[in-house]
Order: sequence, then structure tokens, then C-alpha cells
Amino acid sequence: MFTPKPVASQPDLPRLSKRMAELGLCSRREADEWIVNGWVRVNGKVVDELGSRVEPDANIEVSKEAEKHQSEIVTILLHKPVGYVSGQAEDGYEPAVVLVHPDNHWAEDPVQKEFRRGFLKGLAPAGRLDIDSTGLLVLTQDGRVARQLIGEDSQTEKEYLVRVEGTLSDEGLRKLNFGLTLDGVQLKPAKVSWQNEDQLRFVLREGRKRQIRRMCEQVGLNVVGLKRVRIGSVALGKLPPGQWRYLRPGERF
Repeated sequence: MFTPKPVASQPDLPRLSKRMAELGLCSRREADEWIVNGWVRVNGKVVDELGSRVEPDANIEVSKEAEKHQSEIVTILLHKPVGYVSGQAEDGYEPAVVLVHPDNHWAEDPVQKEFRRGFLKGLAPAGRLDIDSTGLLVLTQDGRVARQLIGEDSQTEKEYLVRVEGTLSDEGLRKLNFGLTLDGVQLKPAKVSWQNEDQLRFVLREGRKRQIRRMCEQVGLNVVGLKRVRIGSVALGKLPPGQWRYLRPGERF
């Protein structure tokens, strides 16, 4: 197979895998797999050498084999209960992915896809949700979804309902919306408002570790319950705790 050596050897040009991720074709990990499989063409020529570099305006095409591979990967939406960690098992607590099995598949899932054990391979959380928090957790095999939700340039909103104890002043509410720092870094502007007399609604575009709880502590509030109800345009909806459903075709964050 032909690999354009002159382009591959120019270090000032972007790597093919990075360019494919930037174009939203796949993740960089998937790009590497597709490249070695000979599933990628640059300006009409197959490129199968890892580390190849391309002109920014190069025409990049992927084969039907790559498209078929991508159509078989899944994204799963889980209503995580309290007591499960988002990622790897820690301190004796199980990871949320153990809940992804046929017995916990939501009966009202509009996607009637038969569950296969292969769906668990590479299935990873796209974002975290603390062990003592509940709500929407995204688990995906799709690098494009992960990039959108947790990439450095992610702008996807996450919405939370947060039950609190304590007294919040007008100034405190203003600081929750903008003006607080964590670990010496100023937080991005948020949208924080009262949902009812003991519950706040937070909409964030970032996800620092235990961010909401730490924000509340800074204004004299104690969080007694936290539930994520939306990520981008995908809502938790009626999905019961401990159950999961597939991301629907055409459903986008």
C-alpha cells in the first residue's frame, strides 16, 4: 500500500490521526486502528503508516469497513445510583459499568437492539459522577462522543439538581454563577438558580472534581443530594435508577 513519504516526514504538519479527530471522523485511537487496517485514504491514496502527517487541507476518506466498524460501537446512558464509582473500582466500590447487563436494560428503551458482550469492550465513562451522586452517566465506545463531552475544548452543558442545607445570600448566589476559584483556578461562568426552597439548579460547562460540592461549601451551603439530569440536549428523563438505555440513532449531545 502507498504511503506518501514526503508528507509523513514533515514534522510541522499535523498527524493524520489528529486531523481525523479534529474533523470528527473518529477518535485518535480509532484513527490509529483504521490507519493500520488500511481503511484511510489521503488524496485518494491509502495511508497505512502510523505517525503519517498530512496537509491541513488534505482530502481524507475512510472505507466502508471503517464505517461498518463505527456503526457497531455503542453509547449507553445509565442512571447511576449512589454507591457506584464512575470509572475503575476503588475502595471496595464497584464501577458503574457492572450495571450494564441485559437484566438492567430499560424495558421502555425505544432502541430494540440485542445486547452483546462485545458492547462492554472499551466501554468507558465520558465524564465522572461522584460516588455519592446520582443521575445521567454516559458510557461509550465512541471516541467522538468522549471528545465532545470531556475533550479540552468541550462546551457541552451539564445540568444538575442539588439539594442543599444552609442559608444562601444574594451575594453567595452571584458568586456561584461567577466569581469562585478552585485550586487557584477561576471557574467558568455557570448558571445557578433556585429550583425550589431547598434545591438549586446548576448548569456547568466544566467538570472539576467534586466541583458543585466544593462551590457550595465556599458560600456556606452543605450538599445533601446531587443528581445530574441532562448532558447537552440528552436528558435523563424517565430512566429509572440502576437501569440503562442506548443512545438513539440521531440523538446528539
